[in-house]
Amino acid sequence: MTAVLNAEQVDVGYDGGAVVSDINTSALRGQLICLLGPNGAGKSTILRTLSGHLAPLGGTVYIGGKSVTKMSENERAKKLSVVLTEKPPLHMTTARDLVSMGRSPHTGFWGRLSETDEKKVREAMDTVGISELAEREFMGLSDGEKQKILIARALAQEPQLMILDEPTSHLDINSRIEIMNILSQLAHQKGLTIIMSIHDIDIALKTCQNVILIKDGRLLSQGTPEDTIGDRTIEGLYDIEKASYDTLLGNMELRNTAKPLLFIVAGAGSGIPLYRALTRNGFGFVTGILHEGDIDCRVAADMRIEVVREKPFTAVSGETFAAAEKRIGAFRCAVDTAFPLGEHNTANVRLLRTFLHNGGKLFSMRPREENLRLYPECGNVAEVTSAAEITDYIKKEYQTGRIHHEQ
Repeated sequence: MTAVLNAEQVDVGYDGGAVVSDINTSALRGQLICLLGPNGAGKSTILRTLSGHLAPLGGTVYIGGKSVTKMSENERAKKLSVVLTEKPPLHMTTARDLVSMGRSPHTGFWGRLSETDEKKVREAMDTVGISELAEREFMGLSDGEKQKILIARALAQEPQLMILDEPTSHLDINSRIEIMNILSQLAHQKGLTIIMSIHDIDIALKTCQNVILIKDGRLLSQGTPEDTIGDRTIEGLYDIEKASYDTLLGNMELRNTAKPLLFIVAGAGSGIPLYRALTRNGFGFVTGILHEGDIDCRVAADMRIEVVREKPFTAVSGETFAAAEKRIGAFRCAVDTAFPLGEHNTANVRLLRTFLHNGGKLFSMRPREENLRLYPECGNVAEVTSAAEITDYIKKEYQTGRIHHEQ
């Protein structure tokens, strides 16, 4: 397949020197490509160079096989469209008027819209889903609506290539998803090639077919998200030290470095809300017994929490149980997060019964009937319904000195 864009040994920058050097990349028809990298890495400079707004310091950018620097402005506008971060301050301009400006490369000297031009404007607005905004004044719209209109204007140019600089910046989560969904549909259904910079890592990796990683003046790697992003790639790309990005789960977890105050028995996702609540309140904990591969085990590991773990799909061994019994014994409080019970984790109930018989206090998120069945004759069980309730209790007990770090 012929590439819509080729960059060969391109250096980008300004008179002061190159910002990013030796860029070699290509974009095929229908591809959605994201540039990822920290602020100041040169993403915007690369986009300005690829679009012809900035001449390369070295190398050549080809669009449709022709050097972009050798194209006239009108010729370039028929091949590619650009959506920048800044919204134009266009007062007394309707959405339809602004989208119509996208037809300027096709309207000739007088700039009059033909019937065909009017049809293309309507089609662009329909495709992006903003037809109902046609007569609304641009400056009176929300940021998300403005971004859709600018994309519709770019689409009205009928380009082969669309370049966007941070199209989701300053937007709420729903607008971000809508914008990315629109761009994805333009690539898949219209065959439009789209290259953009973006800071929404999770959305980018779930939407873009290819990613380009940029840092320290060079292109680090490029390819599909699955081939390019490893366990520590994002942390290294952005120099993240106090959080972990989980490639499998597609989320970021803050690392918990506080000294442990309690033991949490969890599993199958039941512990994650409490893990996060305690972490953001500055309280440490130990968790277990969790089987490797359990989502609670993975999230706790991302947080750098100590986990008493067992091999997957096996019953808890005597050795693992003894290790958990020793760890839980160092605390005054423990939590049962109402983890699902199965043949491989019944030892966790036995662990908590032993903890109670030894004088510990248990917070259980299970219904009363289940607590009476699992912990008979154990009066030191407090029934709670939320992670916030447990966190509030721990905070109060810690502040009054009734609960301490592990012994």
